[in-house]
Amino acid sequence: MVGIDVGGLRKGFHAVALREGSYLNKFASPDARDLAAWCIQVGARAVAVDAPCRWSRTGRARPAERAPAAEGIHAFATPSLEAAEGHAFYRWMHNGAALYDVIEPHYPLFDGGHAVSGPVCCETFPQAVACALAGKVVSARRKTTVRRELLREAGLATKPLSNIDLVDAALCALAAQALLAGRFQT
Repeated sequence: MVGIDVGGLRKGFHAVALREGSYLNKFASPDARDLAAWCIQVGARAVAVDAPCRWSRTGRARPAERAPAAEGIHAFATPSLEAAEGHAFYRWMHNGAALYDVIEPHYPLFDGGHAVSGPVCCETFPQAVACALAGKVVSARRKTTVRRELLREAGLATKPLSNIDLVDAALCALAAQALLAGRFQT
């Protein structure tokens, strides 16, 4: 399983691979093609990405953002592609879109069904994963501390995760693992 945290063009992508529920490896690159190749190299069956898989069709928050918000888990609303053009804040979402473009031929986008065996990719949100692990809404203000502790409680080594991007990627990898195990909420 692989989890990917998406940043802007300079920051790029941070990824963590798990095998049989344990930390396997990490990777960082500004190039989406390099990341897709790495996912294949580590033998990922599922890839969970912390970026919107599609632009909003209405220009308002998508159901994937409204549902968690109703439970107290807030995320940035994804705009339409047209609204995102030219706004620096949304560069990370454009970077995520570029990743989906190169990863989907190898890992088709999850279609919302319940039987998933892989290869597959999906959109996820580290704060929602953290809340699911904790069984309650947790503080996003103390995310580094809270998320590291939740990863340790899940049995993952956190020492190799040298920054919050890798911590978030590890949470995404747990989401990929849960997707294949059938333990997920859409």
